[in-house]
Amino acid sequence: MQGRAANDGRRTPGTRDAARADRAGPSARPSSGVCHGTLGELYQGPLRPGPDPDIALVSFPVDRHSWVHFTPGPGEPGPHPLGDKSATAVRLFLDRYGLTLPRGSWRAHSELRVGVGMASSTADVVATLRCLFRVFALPYDPDAVLGVLAAIERADSVFLDEFALHLSGRHRVVRRLGTAVGFHTAYVTETGTVDTAAVTPLLLPHYRRRAQEYERCLTDLLKGFAATDPCAVARAATTSAALSQDVLPKRCFDAVLAHREEFGADGVFVAHTGSVVGYLFAHRPAPALKDELSAFFCSLGHQCSFARGGYG
Repeated sequence: MQGRAANDGRRTPGTRDAARADRAGPSARPSSGVCHGTLGELYQGPLRPGPDPDIALVSFPVDRHSWVHFTPGPGEPGPHPLGDKSATAVRLFLDRYGLTLPRGSWRAHSELRVGVGMASSTADVVATLRCLFRVFALPYDPDAVLGVLAAIERADSVFLDEFALHLSGRHRVVRRLGTAVGFHTAYVTETGTVDTAAVTPLLLPHYRRRAQEYERCLTDLLKGFAATDPCAVARAATTSAALSQDVLPKRCFDAVLAHREEFGADGVFVAHTGSVVGYLFAHRPAPALKDELSAFFCSLGHQCSFARGGYG
């Protein structure tokens, strides 16, 4: 649905639900929204060579999440616990559908670290919107979610439950890549946070300088997805990660890349404008290998984490 809903005096299913919620007591069942985050990207670079290239992403979904809950009850909802962007998402959603938030309270929880490339703010917004769709008993509308995101920030494609080649600035899905590819990961997060907006002006001249390499990388990545070949995807992700070192280098990247074959990893991935770096495995690492990986990353001064990435 586009724009504000017409106010002709009729109650929609959403407004009926809101009215019931407003009358409910404090023990009423909450509505919840959940959104996964990312471990950076399998690709970040130009969509195609050109003087003013679009920034294209293939985000790397991870089994880590942001949750938002709204429980009907007495009192005003108060400020959104996840901050200004999520609060803006609430306002834009209500404006879009011509609704008023019922009385009640917000709660939130997130496993996603802020400012390291895990799409925490986008996941917070999407989880908030998914919660609101349930509060008002409205069908989930990805186009509405995309419209709200476009008004707030550059966004990862976490509003989709599949891989996608996505233009972050234009908020446009170029190609859906499905759910057949998945990885096991071992990764670390280097210290510090990254301001994505501040890094963006550095990316475009870098993309122009390395245009042909990025074009080959993206072609190989898309072929890997089309063939459902995680090893080919991992090789292309490694190339994209190495190219990103010219713009936002990870201190431990060279060591991680140098030991890839030793650990039998299929590739290396990074949060291109973040702090995450790690290994891609098409098959689950054995416990003994997890011990070795943990010792290796500990020797670099980092605590290793393991997580399932992708979908296959």
